[in-house]
Amino acid sequence: MAIFEDLRAGPSPAVEELLEGFDTSSPLPLTGRELVSECASAAAYLAVCAAMAALIPTGRPLEVPIAVALMVAYALASRVRFAIGYGFTVPTQLVFVPMLFLLPPGMVPAFAVAAALLGALPEFLRRQVHPSKVAVGIGDTWHAVGPALVLGLADMAGPDLSRWPVLVAALLAQLAFDAGTSTVRLWVGMGVRPGLQPPLLGWVALIDVLLSPVGLLAAIASVDAPYTVLLLLPLLGVFAVFAAERRARLSQSLELSRAYRGTTLLLGDVLEADDEYTGVHSQGVVGLSVAVADAMGLSSSERRRVEFGALLHDVGKIAVPKHIINKPGPLTDDEWIVVKTHTIEGQRMLDRVGGLLSDVGRIVRSSHERWDGGGYPDGLAADQIPLGATIVSCCDAFNAMTTDRPYRPARPVEEALEELRAGSGTQFNPAVVEELTKIVARLQVQDRDGAAVAVPHQEPVSEPSAGPTPAMTVAGSPPAMLADASGIDCARVRRPTRS
Repeated sequence: MAIFEDLRAGPSPAVEELLEGFDTSSPLPLTGRELVSECASAAAYLAVCAAMAALIPTGRPLEVPIAVALMVAYALASRVRFAIGYGFTVPTQLVFVPMLFLLPPGMVPAFAVAAALLGALPEFLRRQVHPSKVAVGIGDTWHAVGPALVLGLADMAGPDLSRWPVLVAALLAQLAFDAGTSTVRLWVGMGVRPGLQPPLLGWVALIDVLLSPVGLLAAIASVDAPYTVLLLLPLLGVFAVFAAERRARLSQSLELSRAYRGTTLLLGDVLEADDEYTGVHSQGVVGLSVAVADAMGLSSSERRRVEFGALLHDVGKIAVPKHIINKPGPLTDDEWIVVKTHTIEGQRMLDRVGGLLSDVGRIVRSSHERWDGGGYPDGLAADQIPLGATIVSCCDAFNAMTTDRPYRPARPVEEALEELRAGSGTQFNPAVVEELTKIVARLQVQDRDGAAVAVPHQEPVSEPSAGPTPAMTVAGSPPAMLADASGIDCARVRRPTRS
């Protein structure tokens, strides 16, 4: 489950992008479609509150002192904010569950939204949050509608465990209302696609589910002594400490991610400065590799490793003597042995950085393995080869064959595809060949000489994009060439100087 992966390893690259671009305390007003979406959500919520207060049976009398105490406790809980991808989640469930049983159920949504706005009042008074974001606070309390509706219609007077199906239905209704309205609001208002939202909303659901039994126990204890619910306040203090640590860890995770991206870009620049052809060729392979990774359904974390691996798969050539890299003719056996060490050198360099780049180093080391086990340096075969390495290897070969070289012109696209198909199952991963063939067939644009191919353009080391952009091309970007029977290495000849 993505939420538990996030707990262990930190947020995915896609979530990191949201973290970097979202400011929960911005003094700027809501604008555009986000303003329209949030205002519509808030208006609908207030209308539902009024209807429920008027139509749902009261079940129990409203005791104002208890209601005020619960609102204050809820407001305090709403200020304990666990940072997640697009904002934060709060442990209000500890107080919300007792509210469902100590207040008239039809009035709970109204009290919940009032308490939520009370909790945000300090930020509004300090002008840290624009008044237009009141609409956001109102929309964030849609979760209160579902359980209040279920318990009110079931005429459940108290936290009766013998009626557990009703209690379960109330919790499921809460999760459904919360997830449903949040998905629509994030999609319509902020453009966060629904596919990215499960790990984000999963935090909210996970915390609500885990805290619901504690809140239910507090509700049972408060039946005869309503103010017993205030004993939860010290627990909120503990959560506040954990929330602060969570914010610090996410901040460190973002800084580390920036460091990895910066290191990757720096190594790419060093590679290009050391040998222009090798550096530019590596950038040319990135777009194809990322497109194939997307087509194969790789996660955003795996996709990032493929992207970094494509950019750095030849970084070890920095350690190969220049007279070998730039040799215009065939290599000797001894020179070929030296060249083949570049994958090991590349992994060694990335291992010294550590962390994410150690994972990328495994792709770099295996980027010249063959599917049949005849590659180097380890003779891995089939599924023993990291998937990312098989993607980089295949895209590297295709881009090489369709690029002009000092000693031969670019091969026609169809001829290059046929070469890949011929090597499917021997040199290349068949699944990668299939996906790459589909991508090229879909995006191919022939010029008069039949040599230009449109492929998704990918800026090096970027965050996930919405998908391939057919209008942009990298045709002619010099990638590594496929090793041939003469023993010529993958990218050892400089790009010819333009006249």
